[in-house]
Amino acid sequence: MSTQRVPSRSACLASVLLLLACAGCKQSGKERNPSGLFVVTQGGRAGYINKEGKLVVPFQFDKAYGFTEGLAVVVLGNRTGYIDESGKYAINPQYDDAFSFYEGLAAVKSNGRVGYIDKKGEVVIQPLYEDGGDFSGGLARVTLGGRAGYIDKQGKLVISPQFDAARKFSEGLALVQVGGRWGYVKPDGQFAISPQFDEAYDFSEGLALVKSGGKYGFIDKDGKFAIEPRFDNGYSFSEGLATVGIGNQGGYIDKSGKFAINPQFESVAPFAEGLARIKLGGRWGYIDKEGKIVINPQFEEAFDFNGGLAEVAVGGARGYIDRSGKLVWNPSR
Repeated sequence: MSTQRVPSRSACLASVLLLLACAGCKQSGKERNPSGLFVVTQGGRAGYINKEGKLVVPFQFDKAYGFTEGLAVVVLGNRTGYIDESGKYAINPQYDDAFSFYEGLAAVKSNGRVGYIDKKGEVVIQPLYEDGGDFSGGLARVTLGGRAGYIDKQGKLVISPQFDAARKFSEGLALVQVGGRWGYVKPDGQFAISPQFDEAYDFSEGLALVKSGGKYGFIDKDGKFAIEPRFDNGYSFSEGLATVGIGNQGGYIDKSGKFAINPQFESVAPFAEGLARIKLGGRWGYIDKEGKIVINPQFEEAFDFNGGLAEVAVGGARGYIDRSGKLVWNPSR
């Protein structure tokens, strides 16, 4: 199962060229981290701090992930389970693998098959599938017999497994692949946009990035180009701007296709909480929407701001900074 490891365990499609650090790039909704808790590691064990940098869940897990819908995936030994925000087990470690809750259900893997549980740990959808994704819009992608389709929350196949690959529903449409081409389907399984693109990404803020004729542009939900393909790479819109690249430099455009921040960075990532990660001189820092560097490039790795803090890497260890760039948790590992 393809997963987003930070802040939660869910599918995330990274930009092929511009955005190599999609982890932490996407947690939808107005509150990106309503728990106010952040994963930290020390001595090879994982725990959680609050926004002030205070350890509130002791180091006790082999791995830990971000909270969604009040629960977080944790790993102890070779078993995976869930804790609540107090650090107590809500669902004891028992699964081969487990993923974040979305719309009240979570995918879990046992004996090589994926099913879905509720927040009490009760099996709602039996583990029948080779692979499974998060619920979105009441549907979840599943794989059966090597083909992808969609089930509802009762486990009924509402779109039969027929696609080479598929993504979760986003803004009412889901990205699917047929014969090496990407298009978009509606919840009833009918094509809204026929498979025709070499590459394509989820709809975000009404537009989707696609590749056509060797260049990237953005289409609307009718499949018409709102921004003609003229970029060498790119990623989805976030907070009104999208990352794009020309040659080996990245910048940001608005929805008219005009540059809001000219291409000048080695690598760029979407805006999150008003700031975006950029790379200069081999180091990551952050800019605001005017393109002004607000946190100097200094980190080996950096992730999106998520609930007021951002994870960064220094000397191979990871810590957290606030919006001023001040460390609230010194890098540890």
